[in-house]
Amino acid sequence: MNALAISLQTYFTTFAHAQRDLSTNTIASYRDTWRTLLKYLTATLGVPADALDFDAVTATNVTAFLDHLEQERGNSAKTRNVRLTAIRAVLGRALPDHPEYAATITQVLAIPPKRTTRPVVEFLSPSEVNALLTAPNQQTWTGRRDHAILTMTVQTGLRISEICSLTHDDIHLGTGPHIACTGKGRHQRITPLTRTTVSTMKNYLTERSTLPGTALFCGPHGQPLSRDALEHRLAKHLTTATTMCPSLAAKHVTMHTLRHTTAMNLLAAGVDVSVIALWLGHADTHSTDAYLHADMAIKQAAIDRTRPPNVKPGTYQPEPDILAWLTSL
Repeated sequence: MNALAISLQTYFTTFAHAQRDLSTNTIASYRDTWRTLLKYLTATLGVPADALDFDAVTATNVTAFLDHLEQERGNSAKTRNVRLTAIRAVLGRALPDHPEYAATITQVLAIPPKRTTRPVVEFLSPSEVNALLTAPNQQTWTGRRDHAILTMTVQTGLRISEICSLTHDDIHLGTGPHIACTGKGRHQRITPLTRTTVSTMKNYLTERSTLPGTALFCGPHGQPLSRDALEHRLAKHLTTATTMCPSLAAKHVTMHTLRHTTAMNLLAAGVDVSVIALWLGHADTHSTDAYLHADMAIKQAAIDRTRPPNVKPGTYQPEPDILAWLTSL
């Protein structure tokens, strides 16, 4: 077994779990990146995967691999940067143990990420939210469960991974009702629940208590719901909601869109950006600033504050008799 194979095994079996405590999704993403890279190098260099070593993972080959992802596999620039991060993570950990490959590894670590255009945040309007929440058929258990999931997500702004990992012990519906979760970066936070959410969750938990397992949101046999299952259920209800609210058809709605909707609702209610960052579990307010750019009402208010004092607010409308008005100038 060569140095690269040993470094990969050390990283994924020991370092990622014991020292970095990376999430399951992050480890899977890093693993898939290296599998794809090794397959690419095998096809390009004509060398078996087991024979590939650090001398094959050069800056030239890695850059060509990243270009291959964009140009031939249709990956976005954002995905390209995520793959580069995965490659750097393993090489950065291997560098101190293999000084003989320091020059090669350092050159790869110096590859800059590709600059990307950050899209404007997409979110749902109040009427679109209402249409989505009423879409599940509440005559069935799965419909009532899905209604509870959507209500919880829109009100709390939890990430899809956080929704999937919730258990019975995480929700508290007594005095000071709230939901507790461990989010991205192992940050623990507590989010208060509104009366509407509490009422919905009480009804749901009455039925949930008859099923096995500890997952808060589960399947018919008590098994936890996966990310794919949640997105599938959302897509199903979006089809129904679109018939009631056609504006949904023009939007690409995912579970993360509901998180954006929570943030925009808080912003519209006048909540400070720093509080919204705490609510969403952001490490700092830089991530939350994106919602300021998406809120046209804030920008319109800024324009209104800069108008001359003798100018009436609103869109200009000419006088009914335009000829008389021109004569008066």
